[in-house]
Amino acid sequence: MIRLLALLGVLSISFSAIFVRLAAVSPPVTATFFRGAYAVPLLLAIWLAQRSKDRRDRRERGLALISGLLLALDLDLWHESIALVGAGLGTVIANVQVVFVAAAAWVLYGERPTLGRVATIAAVLGGVVLTSGLARHDAYGAHPVAGAIVGLLAGVVYAAFIIVYRDANRTPGPRSGPLLDSTIGMIAGALVSSVFDSHFTIAPGAAASLWLVLLAIGSQVIGWLLIGTALPSLPVVETSVLLLGQPVFTVIWGVLWFDERLSPLQWLGSGIVLAGVAVLSWQRPEKTGESAEIA
Repeated sequence: MIRLLALLGVLSISFSAIFVRLAAVSPPVTATFFRGAYAVPLLLAIWLAQRSKDRRDRRERGLALISGLLLALDLDLWHESIALVGAGLGTVIANVQVVFVAAAAWVLYGERPTLGRVATIAAVLGGVVLTSGLARHDAYGAHPVAGAIVGLLAGVVYAAFIIVYRDANRTPGPRSGPLLDSTIGMIAGALVSSVFDSHFTIAPGAAASLWLVLLAIGSQVIGWLLIGTALPSLPVVETSVLLLGQPVFTVIWGVLWFDERLSPLQWLGSGIVLAGVAVLSWQRPEKTGESAEIA
């Protein structure tokens, strides 16, 4: 049952990029804002029902809000990369966050990477370069090189979000609390960044609103609550494999829904990135001194 819940959660968030494309609103900020705005009422109702079990202190609540600000920036960049290079590649590239999490673990926690880990990181970054299509005529995407660069930046910010959000979830309890606070922070971050998006709107239209509601409920609420509930009970290797299902599913949805026909180089790059992320997720870093784990 735990594995089924996790798989359903991963399947839910795999549609995120698809809903963003179908909404066809301002790529960066509008989708980010409404992903949070439509999710908060439902998350609030769930949290109120579980409020008595939420024992987080003020520091953890503050960290959850900060993680939401980072998530807003990450989503803004990711949504822009989707517009530039497509739903499938945009999601694959964003998963290079594991590279930057590994780098942060080394700097912050003394988790020194092994030689094999460094080689894998180099391979993943090389795979990202290939996903850009190397400016070849057969590369998929409106601006594939720019999309790869923006997606890489999204991966950097996503890594920062993961580190902060994990620290905000140290205290056992309902996952709805940290997710609610983070989503509120995400809304605030979207409003701040809206000044840089001339196409931001608070009236996206009926059709766009339908897809944005599905994005909020399906991905932000259902997807992450299922993942947050199930994954702590699973072994690390199984967790990694399940989470890799998101970009794999999204690539499939991109081909089926939008006819995203990647070039051979982009397919090769996607495969290298996904394989490298899987290896990095399974490898254990060396620890130096009195280091602590991020997870």
